[in-house]
Amino acid sequence: MADKEGVSEKDIEQIQKQLDLLDRRFDNIDSIVTTVAERIMKQPLALNLTCPRCGHKIEIGIIGTEKPTVR
Repeated sequence: MADKEGVSEKDIEQIQKQLDLLDRRFDNIDSIVTTVAERIMKQPLALNLTCPRCGHKIEIGIIGTEKPTVR
């Protein structure tokens, strides 16, 4: 059954499901970024990327400001 704007309950449920999926994806991205940031702050990190167009390989070195600690 559609309301005044022509949006049915089924449409609203589908939108809610899509928003939930998007929210979970953002949570996963946040977790990955947080993990990478924590690692960067503890030790050097090297990112190796390959250009999808030309195949050129790029290495990016990232060094944090926190001194490594002995565990």
